[in-house]
Amino acid sequence: MNDENNIKKVKSKNQKKIISEIVSWTRAIVLAVVLSFIITRVIIVNAVVPSPSMVNTINVGDRFIANRLSYLFKDPERYDIVVFKFPDDESMLYVKRIIGLPGETVEIIDGKVYINGNSEPLRDDFLPEPMNPEDYGPYVVPKGHYFMLGDNRNYSEDSRFWQTPFVAKNKILGKATFKYFPKIELLIDK
Repeated sequence: MNDENNIKKVKSKNQKKIISEIVSWTRAIVLAVVLSFIITRVIIVNAVVPSPSMVNTINVGDRFIANRLSYLFKDPERYDIVVFKFPDDESMLYVKRIIGLPGETVEIIDGKVYINGNSEPLRDDFLPEPMNPEDYGPYVVPKGHYFMLGDNRNYSEDSRFWQTPFVAKNKILGKATFKYFPKIELLIDK
């Protein structure tokens, strides 16, 4: 009888250990899922570029992180690379470089970008090749909106071609911060 009681006690202890272990693992998994959800919905955007529109800065298939908190206390700036909801279909995310700021007039003359009639074109040292000698605009960027261009402008569907050519600030999800695949590389100040 004593042996039977001891066996029952050992089985009961083992069952309690197993249940305790299951509860512990379940808590850890639930916590990881909740943290992952919060991080990807509040802090970062995990993105991949499916087209050559941002080559050489971000290549086809590169994976990168955009910081959702970048514009919490400041406005987006010219040359920032951002992830945003595509204005013609908000179910799609796009990545482009901010070129025109709210209230500015953007014009492309002979493949060079000019702001507010300035005689000097914007810097374009990040382009993989000169932009085709085409003219676009002038575009007047509405308040609270931005004009976007891809870095690989000859192969980029961007503000020049969209039905809704401007991106509202509240549709910008985050500033591209770093690539993590296939290699780690900072994207800030590129």
